[in-house]
Amino acid sequence: MLYREAGDFSTTYPEDSQTFPIRFDRYRYYAVLFIAIVIIPFVINDYWVNSIFMPFLIYSIAAIGLNILVGYCGQVSLGTGGFMAVGAYACYKLMTAFPEVSMFIHVLLSGVITAGVGVLFGLPSLRIKGFYLAVATLAAQFFLVWMFNRVSWFYNYSASGQINAPERDTFGIIITGPNTDAWAAYVFCLIFTIASAIIARNLTRGSMGRQWMAIRDMDIAAEIIGVNPLKAKLTAFAVSSFFVGISGALFFAIYLGAVEVGEVFGITKSFLVLFMIIIGGLGSIFGSFAGAAFLVLLPVLLKVIGVDWFGWPTDIVAHLNLVIVGALIIVFLIVEPHGLAQLWRLAKEKLRLWPFPH
Repeated sequence: MLYREAGDFSTTYPEDSQTFPIRFDRYRYYAVLFIAIVIIPFVINDYWVNSIFMPFLIYSIAAIGLNILVGYCGQVSLGTGGFMAVGAYACYKLMTAFPEVSMFIHVLLSGVITAGVGVLFGLPSLRIKGFYLAVATLAAQFFLVWMFNRVSWFYNYSASGQINAPERDTFGIIITGPNTDAWAAYVFCLIFTIASAIIARNLTRGSMGRQWMAIRDMDIAAEIIGVNPLKAKLTAFAVSSFFVGISGALFFAIYLGAVEVGEVFGITKSFLVLFMIIIGGLGSIFGSFAGAAFLVLLPVLLKVIGVDWFGWPTDIVAHLNLVIVGALIIVFLIVEPHGLAQLWRLAKEKLRLWPFPH
């Protein structure tokens, strides 16, 4: 009986067009933020941060970026792993060249550099689309991984070919390197995740988001009514790559600390983020979080149930994870193409009408 619209009156246009028009939704949103910001940093340990929270936060940013491009603008991309690598290597070069600069600036500049690279590889979208654009972004994935492997300047001529994050602090708190506290790394990633979600939500609800969706639904009709395809597609590539670059920088500097591009940012990473938005829901910011949470928690749950409880071999559990993800992708594409986000919307509609059937 709590989830009702009765008594929620809007007296101004901003109130009528806010993200959460129902009071209960706003309270739930504030409660989640309160728990994430105030409570979790004081109760988590290294295992929870490294196994669940940090991968979830970083992959959520990457999924938001890819969802803007694929879900909102309709431009298929298979180069997410390569763009994450751009963010990681840009962050590494900035950290080593300007050690006195704040990590916040390094991560943001990494996103800006990745946005420029994304616009460059997004130029073919002006002439091609669909399968051909997917192949073009796939070529970008392989080219970027090859370039970071072959050009030794990117990893500062290291003999191992790896990049290692030097120890850096922000406001006197170490956030990179082996001496980083779990809560500090979590809070640093949480700040970027919240900011990314708010920015993406407002962009998709504004005029730019409407242009993206017009291009997605029918690009010729969008051009006839005055939408500039050049501006719409390239801004989608830029904004998407910006978020993906931030996630790559965080993945390298805060989460892993050391990266070999072929192993960490290969084609598998591109498909993993793509599966997140397919399962979570295309064209939905909440779907990006839901898909990231699902694909981060699924291997952990399977390990606990299969290995710890039933004593199954770890390789069997790993293959079972792939089978479940593949089956769910097929089911969602056939039964519910809008993913977990649509199921969540339907559940809320049922709650709003309960106990009445219609």
